Amino acid sequence: MRSFFYRAFIVLMASLVLSGQGCTKGPDQATREAAEPKQLEIWAVVDDRDAYSPLITAYQDAHPHVRINYKRFRLEEYEDLLINAFAEDRGPDIFLIHNTWVSKYISKIEPMPAFTEMVYTIVEGGYTNRSETLVLQNEKSITLRELKQAYPDVVYKDAVRLINTAAEGDRPFLEEKIMGLPMSVDTLALFVNRDMLNTAGIPTIPTAWDAFQATINRLVSIDTDGEILQAGAALGTTENVERATDIISILMMQNGTQMATDEGFPTFSLMPEELAATRNELPAIQALRFYTDFADETKEIYSWNEDMPNSLDAFVQGRLAYFFGYSYHIPLIKARAPKLNLSIARLPQIEGNPEVNYANYWLWTVSKKSEESETAWNFLNYLIEEENEQQYLDRASRPPAHRSLIENYLDDEDLGVFASQILTADSWYRGYDPEAMEEAMAKLIEDIKEAEEGDWDKILRTAQQKVDQTLREPQNP
Repeated sequence: MRSFFYRAFIVLMASLVLSGQGCTKGPDQATREAAEPKQLEIWAVVDDRDAYSPLITAYQDAHPHVRINYKRFRLEEYEDLLINAFAEDRGPDIFLIHNTWVSKYISKIEPMPAFTEMVYTIVEGGYTNRSETLVLQNEKSITLRELKQAYPDVVYKDAVRLINTAAEGDRPFLEEKIMGLPMSVDTLALFVNRDMLNTAGIPTIPTAWDAFQATINRLVSIDTDGEILQAGAALGTTENVERATDIISILMMQNGTQMATDEGFPTFSLMPEELAATRNELPAIQALRFYTDFADETKEIYSWNEDMPNSLDAFVQGRLAYFFGYSYHIPLIKARAPKLNLSIARLPQIEGNPEVNYANYWLWTVSKKSEESETAWNFLNYLIEEENEQQYLDRASRPPAHRSLIENYLDDEDLGVFASQILTADSWYRGYDPEAMEEAMAKLIEDIKEAEEGDWDKILRTAQQKVDQTLREPQNP
C-alpha cells in the first residue's frame, strides 16, 4: 500500500498543476491563515507518547506549522482532570474516551466533519534554488460507509451517534455522525495457569462453558477450615473480580439475552421474542445463576468467595487457574510473574449458540471547545490509516482495529486470541453514566446471591430500571 506521504505528494502536485500556483505566485489569504502556527494538545490514558512518536513526528514534518503536545495520565485521575479542564476552558484538543463513554461525553465532542483543510509545504529545486510553496488541500474524512466496511461491527455501533446538526435556533436536523476513532479493539479472553491444569491432569483448555465447569473441582483446594487455598475460576463475586460487570454481561449475551435495543434502552430483564417458545426462564437469570454458583459453597463448582484477593493478584500468585482478562493484562502478568506457565485461550462459549465475545477499547475524539478542531480531526484521520495503525500496533503491542489487519495477528503468541475474537465482539451500554451502570450490574450480582430465587425476576427488573435512568442526558453537561 502506498504511504500516506507518497499519496499526499501526488495529490498536492496535481493540485499545483491544475491551479497554476507555484513559486511565481504567493499563497492566497485563506492559505496564509491556515498556515498560521497551531498546537494540538492530546490527552491520553492508555499509551505513552513512545507508541505514537514516529507518527507524530511524520505528521509535524509534513505540516511544520502544527506542533503536537501529548500527555498521558493515570486512569484513576484522568476523568477528574478532564472534566475540570473542560469546565475551566483549558481542556485538550484531542482526548481518549472508553467505548462506553461516548454518550457521557457527547456534549463535549465535536463530531467529525466530512472534510478538513490542511496546508502542505511543497519544496522544489535544489540547494541553490530551493523554493517552498504552501498549498491548501481539502481532504476527505473517513465516511460512515467506509467506517462500516473497515472496522468490526461493534466500532460502528459505539462510535456513531444520531445528533442534531442544525444551527442554533433552526429546526432540528438529525444526522449520523462519527464521534470517535479507535486504534485497537480489545476482547475478553481466558488466561490459564498451565501448570495447575497439568497437575490436575487436564490436557486441554476448555472451549465450552460445560467443559469449563467440569474442570473446576479438579483445580480447587480447600483446607479443613474452609479456606480456599487454590481456586479454579474467579467468578461469583464483584469487588475482587477484575471486570466482573463485563463477565456477567457477556454471559448474558452468549445465553441469548438482548441487553438493549438499537437505541440503547436496556432490555436484559425481558424474554427475547425468539426464545419465548423454548425457554421457561429468562436467559439473564440463567447467566446469573451460572456466575454466582462459583461463589456458592453448597455447589460442586464452588471456587471463589469474598475473602479471596483480587483475581489478578490471585492469578500472579499462582492461586488461580483461570483468569478472565484483556490484552492489557499481559504485560502486568508477565512483569509480576515472569515464571508463570501462561496460556491465553479464547473465551469459552455455549455449545450450539452463536459465538459472542466482549469488546473493551478506547476511541480518540476531538473537543467541541477546541479552536483547532479541523486540524485535530485531520490528524486523527491520518492516525487511522492502515499503515499508521500497523506502526502504532507494533510499538504498543495491541490487537488491531482495522478488519484488514486482523489476519496479521492471528498467529501471534500473545495477541492472536484477542485478534481472533474481534469480529464477533459486541458491547451494549450507550447511556450517559457508565459508572452508575456498572454499580447497578454489580449490585444485581450481590442481590441475586442473597435473595430467594422467587425474587430474582424482580431484582433483575430493578437493575434494568437503574440502568434505564442513566440514559437521560444530564441537564448541565
